[in-house]
Amino acid sequence: MLGLISMLLACGGAPRSVTVYQNERFEPSETFSRLFDASVEATCEAARRALLGQGYLLTAVRPDSLSATKNFQPEGDVHVQIVFNVVCAPEPSPAGSVTTAYVSAVQDRYVLKKSPNSASVGVAALGSLSIPLTASDDSLVRVASETIPAGQFYDRFFALMLRNLVAHPGDE
Repeated sequence: MLGLISMLLACGGAPRSVTVYQNERFEPSETFSRLFDASVEATCEAARRALLGQGYLLTAVRPDSLSATKNFQPEGDVHVQIVFNVVCAPEPSPAGSVTTAYVSAVQDRYVLKKSPNSASVGVAALGSLSIPLTASDDSLVRVASETIPAGQFYDRFFALMLRNLVAHPGDE
């Protein structure tokens, strides 16, 4: 009997958890970076303009990096926030200024959680009674967070950066 229980637990017991890093492929085609023929300052300025033009709020700006956020509300009780980070690094080049822009964006998802308020009243003969009150506290609770995968999202951002570099050549 004990052997049967052990076998059942081994086959259908607790679900196995796969560690996330095992799915990290480090493929050269999945890149979060692009090379630009511009200085570090001009490349980060192009990124700054791209984010501002799309409604992002800048949270940190330095000559070689910046961070920005944008909030969305796709449903009444769902809130999504994208946090964008850009780092501009110089590349050695005999032809002039070349910079790599490293970009990553994290999407956080929040839901509205209602916490009902209640009051306890002690009654000697009955004990303690909990009485629900009509008011409730609402709060946003983060339920998911993930880095947006490499692909079209970043391709569109890099294309807008390039357009900004071409449109503002004096920023170099």
